Amino acid sequence: MDFSRYRSLVFDCDGVILDSNTVRAQAFYNAALPYGQQHAQALRDYHIAHGGVSRYVKFEVLLRDMVGVAVTEEAMRALLLAFTNEARAGLTRCAIAPGLSKLRAATPQANWILVSGADQQELRELFAQRGIAHYFDGGIFGSPSNKEEILAREQANGNLKMPAVFFGDSRYDHQAAKGAGLDFIFVSRWTDMADWQAYCQAHHIPVLESL
Repeated sequence: MDFSRYRSLVFDCDGVILDSNTVRAQAFYNAALPYGQQHAQALRDYHIAHGGVSRYVKFEVLLRDMVGVAVTEEAMRALLLAFTNEARAGLTRCAIAPGLSKLRAATPQANWILVSGADQQELRELFAQRGIAHYFDGGIFGSPSNKEEILAREQANGNLKMPAVFFGDSRYDHQAAKGAGLDFIFVSRWTDMADWQAYCQAHHIPVLESL
């Protein structure tokens, strides 16, 4: 594929830049275990079905809709801390997309922007630790802002330049990209989206196995 016409390249993190979908899914399960195995599994399933959605939203769903308790600051803080502790070790070891440096060298005309549902500060620290932060000269962005908010903000301030393409591995990535007027390419190797082949075919989405 030729990406030379794009002025911005936008990437999801989990399943696209990092082979981290299983790491985060297990971290959601373990964080929710104090509420019981049934709710922990339900949250894990919800996370997989709603790839790219902020952890803040997912934990609110756990408390309010699954467990049926109030969404308090104390409960959210405990879940967020448990999730961070569970995920940290795996994220420092999981594979980085092969060919990342070659793609960066092949797209000198474009700035690179990371748009993730993961925590923004944690992402910036992780990417710096793993030596890949410098590729994303357009910035590394994440929750608590959602992907629609990030894309709209970065377009408005001129950082996200059109035409642009979004590399993602979830239904939500595709919907956010199309809502912002970006082209979209599905990256399949590490996705945990169960029906991705049928979804991509139905929506005429081009697919790359990996970056």
